[in-house]
Amino acid sequence: MSIYKSRHMRKNISIAGHSRSKSFNDFIFREKKNNRYFFIAAALTIFQFVIFKLLYPFPDFFSDSYSYIYAASAHLDISIWPIGYSKFLAAFHAITHSDTALIFFQYFFLEISAIYFFFSILYFYNPGKTTIIVLFIFLFCNPLFLYISNYVNSDPLFAAISLIWITQLLWIIHSPHISQIFIQATLLFLAFTIRNNAYYYPFIAVLAFILSKHKPLIKLIGSVAGLLLIIPFVIHSRNESLKITGTKQFSLFTGWQLANNALYIYDKIKVDSTQWQTAETKELDRISRQFFKTIPKEFNYRKYLDNYVGNYFIRQPEAPLKQYLWRHYKIVNDSTQIIGWGKSSVVFSEFGTRIIKQHPISFARYFMLPNAKNYFLPPLEKLEIYNLGLENVPIVVQDWFDYKTNTVWSASNKIQSYILFLFPPIFLVINVFFAGSLIWFFIKKYYLKTTREVNYTLLLCGIFLLSNFCFTVFATINVFRYQFLPMIVCLTTLLLMMEWLEKKQILLRPIDNLLQSKKERLEWRDTALKNF
Repeated sequence: MSIYKSRHMRKNISIAGHSRSKSFNDFIFREKKNNRYFFIAAALTIFQFVIFKLLYPFPDFFSDSYSYIYAASAHLDISIWPIGYSKFLAAFHAITHSDTALIFFQYFFLEISAIYFFFSILYFYNPGKTTIIVLFIFLFCNPLFLYISNYVNSDPLFAAISLIWITQLLWIIHSPHISQIFIQATLLFLAFTIRNNAYYYPFIAVLAFILSKHKPLIKLIGSVAGLLLIIPFVIHSRNESLKITGTKQFSLFTGWQLANNALYIYDKIKVDSTQWQTAETKELDRISRQFFKTIPKEFNYRKYLDNYVGNYFIRQPEAPLKQYLWRHYKIVNDSTQIIGWGKSSVVFSEFGTRIIKQHPISFARYFMLPNAKNYFLPPLEKLEIYNLGLENVPIVVQDWFDYKTNTVWSASNKIQSYILFLFPPIFLVINVFFAGSLIWFFIKKYYLKTTREVNYTLLLCGIFLLSNFCFTVFATINVFRYQFLPMIVCLTTLLLMMEWLEKKQILLRPIDNLLQSKKERLEWRDTALKNF
């Protein structure tokens, strides 16, 4: 077979995408196949929502929900959690008090972001039928989307904004336009105000602009635009913290998390009690020592901690952090709770930071390693049961939604654990296959035989998932709802990569055998990729 014939037999076979002569709107609405996908997705979304709300007429609530609603009702500029979702609740409440309308918006906004993501994948990569069907089912026939959206919590809004943001990064790489600077920066800012998981997002945005075809000046502006919005928000939050706690903090929860993480290793290290420089940290150290002395020797405490979701010392009332809080602050309402948490966070931050810095190996062994296990097989946590198994809600929730009584109900408060129980194992399998496929991709040096867009997509998504893994394992707890967005990104990238690997094996291995010299292979590759 001649090289000429080989080229022409393969010039119409796409590995990374197809000709994008059509606009994105025409691609969706004027191509019959894509138009059909759009309207089926829309119909399924509406149908599923109606059925779901018949079974779950009230939203799902837990402790975070109460904090968000209180911060919204009190028009606070800082709270225990990032204030963005509370601001969203306040704005929505000004339009309507309907809880159904709120859940409707959260669910449809999430599905609209999924539609944008889905058709962008089709537009840029022209995947095969199997990839399209699997991705379509996961995005538009998935009960997880309904259960996530039914929470009065930041999860659905953060996931929707983040999914649009990730899609924008793909557009920056594939089809750069100056408007992306402002769109990406706005999405980055919104995500940053809603969830602490967005801390690493600016670095991913910088990578996308570096990989893009934008001119150097545009790359620079795009890389810093998001920070220009985030920095004033951070300054404002720190100033608001100063008003209620006496110190400048961006997050009133960071200190709690640091101290919690440090206490996971406290019983495995020797803490010098003379090192503490303040009376508050000395007291917290004494409380911690006393707590660990009271644990029965026959109790397998370490196994119990490893099976916990990762925030035992934040949640449990007998743990040192809550004991310190209650000794120093009288918690009688939501306002005093925020003040107490914020002031305690200052002490906890110093305590936790010092222990972690002094004992990095123990921290890696006794906190990060169990947390890594939880990352790959995250617990369903709040997703296991509706409304924490309760049949009522606090007065702040009742007043916010104008409920006549504080009673809420659903068709079943436990069935969701049976519906969703497979998702953590699926997340594990997806991650394992993704890592294996990525390693194989590099071992076989397929990156030398694929287009720039393919390699950049793998790099961007790979760095995003790695950053999420590192942030989750090092800095925070891990539960399944936190991995909802990474699961979408990981599954999509895995499907595309498996398809690319299959096509490369079919198309390019015979050519490598035919063309003996490295120079011949590189010349054929360059010509073939131009034709692709």
